[in-house]
Amino acid sequence: MSPIHDQSYRRYGGNRAPLGSAWMVIARTGIRTLLARKWFLGVLLAAFAPFIVHVVWFYSVTIFPAASQWAPINTKTFVNFMDWQGFFAFFVSVFVGSGLIASDRRANALQIYLSKPLIRTEYVAGKLAILVFFLTGITAVPALLLVVFQIAFAANFNFISANAIIVPGIVLASAVRVLVPAVTILALSSLSTSTRYVAIMFAGVFVFTEAIYTFLSLITGSTRVAWVSVGANIQNVTDFVFRQPPRYDAPVLVSVLVLAGLLVVSFSVLERRVRGVEVVS
Repeated sequence: MSPIHDQSYRRYGGNRAPLGSAWMVIARTGIRTLLARKWFLGVLLAAFAPFIVHVVWFYSVTIFPAASQWAPINTKTFVNFMDWQGFFAFFVSVFVGSGLIASDRRANALQIYLSKPLIRTEYVAGKLAILVFFLTGITAVPALLLVVFQIAFAANFNFISANAIIVPGIVLASAVRVLVPAVTILALSSLSTSTRYVAIMFAGVFVFTEAIYTFLSLITGSTRVAWVSVGANIQNVTDFVFRQPPRYDAPVLVSVLVLAGLLVVSFSVLERRVRGVEVVS
């Protein structure tokens, strides 16, 4: 006869992960999966094209100081750079964020995720961290590297001394350009099982509101209605944090309130849609 082995209770002998750290597993897995896709690496390389152009520009101005008369390097230079990176952040948000939750809902994986010792907040935080990682990598990181290159080329800190607002401006403007699209598309991704439909909805949030602003500005002859456009609000806040003349007459406080409202609505959608059991309404 085969021996009967003792199957009584035994203490777990493995390593215990600290509470609240499960989101990092989701984040690491998502980041590795995306970095393994060659087409996505191509998108990231394209997003760094403006950075390379600016590095060459900064170096040329350092070697040929006369070039600064027609191509000056100042705070406005970094505002324009942030606008360019915001354009790429839109596409990266679509490529990365569309399927983050939609794919799990399509595969009925939310029940599996949330049946583990994983709370809803950790699940959302892990998915959001994936977006924040890549969006920060194409907004704040290259902009701050440009500051470093400018200091290295000039071999002094005169540029930063004369433009002290640039570094905090980059941090704040990048935070807006990362959080607003990241949280918005994550909320939209929780509403559907189709990544294509999520991408269309996200494009609609930016493109449709911009179209409404263009129509209203033509009727009123004023840019005070720019607050209806998500993209214009982001630009308005960017001008404010860099202490630049505003491109729109819309009060910056209104722009901040609109963007904050969008974040609140998005988090509310996530709170309702990310559940272990499908919500039927």
